[in-house]
Amino acid sequence: MSQDAPILVELRNRVGYLTLNRPAGLNALTLPMVRILHRQLQAWADDPQVVAVVLRGAGEKAFCAGGDIRSLYDSYRNGERLHRDFFVEEYALDQYIHAYAKPLLALMHGFVLGGGMGLVQGAALRVIGERTRMGMPETAIGYFPDVGASHFLSRLRGNLGIYLGVTGNQVDCADALYAGLADYCLPEARFAELERRLDEQDWRTPASLVLTALLAELGSQELPEPSFSTLLPAIEQHFAHDSIAAIRASLASESRDAYRDWAAHTLQVIDSRSPLAVSVTLEMLRRGRALSLAECFRLELQLGRQWFDRGDIIEGIRALIVDKDKNPNWNPPTLAEVTPQRIAAFFDGA
Repeated sequence: MSQDAPILVELRNRVGYLTLNRPAGLNALTLPMVRILHRQLQAWADDPQVVAVVLRGAGEKAFCAGGDIRSLYDSYRNGERLHRDFFVEEYALDQYIHAYAKPLLALMHGFVLGGGMGLVQGAALRVIGERTRMGMPETAIGYFPDVGASHFLSRLRGNLGIYLGVTGNQVDCADALYAGLADYCLPEARFAELERRLDEQDWRTPASLVLTALLAELGSQELPEPSFSTLLPAIEQHFAHDSIAAIRASLASESRDAYRDWAAHTLQVIDSRSPLAVSVTLEMLRRGRALSLAECFRLELQLGRQWFDRGDIIEGIRALIVDKDKNPNWNPPTLAEVTPQRIAAFFDGA
């Protein structure tokens, strides 16, 4: 396969390597990339010569910074189908990864955002580097955290998932491990060592045991001083409420020295996001706690099919990606105008 291909495919010593290969675009996912990944994973699932798969990203900056949202914007504006087909096929790939028949190791460096999170959260082993930044930043562009986030965020300890989904904040490697978004942190200098060791295996031992033993030797499952270990009591308190208005009021009342600055900053972040997006996100994540993985993906598809016409994503992409004025005109512009009826309408029939 050409080194210019959007996905590099390699089979070496019975391990399949899939490399996202759009480094200039931070490996943002396109529909052709989704199709190649799904097709190759299916082929390897049925190939007895393949014992495990490694998923990684090319370049220095990112494993995958999300979907190619500019192409989705253009599709909607031009009356095309890409923005609809992309999510259907992306979600199908992500759901397939959750149930993949062989050990799949996601080896991540740099940014792992949005669609990148969808690729890795179903992997058997989620391995990050020391520079990794993980997050679901969708509310910043007037969207909701998707790609299975209604399942994986809603199942993080306590209210961490609601905090991350509503704010769209990114987390570093220590907090990613603490939150349960990653399994191991491996210094990036050891990524090559991991591959070398895989090249040397005779595979007499089951691949899942080999991979786990290697990661236990080369990496760590926890890192010192994650900020969440200090912030968790405040997150639990403030993000337990059932409306964004109540969360805002709770944050505004924070007076403890340890949390006052964090609460003020968090309030600013929420106020910069789409009022509609944060409100629907909160409801989606609360519902997601009681839904199966398949039900979560169906719910996200239902929301997504409405969102380009009734949500804020087109305006968010315009303001942040297209015109870059960073001054989105959210609709409605204030939280007070997001009525319970408007939120509920997105979930009718769910």
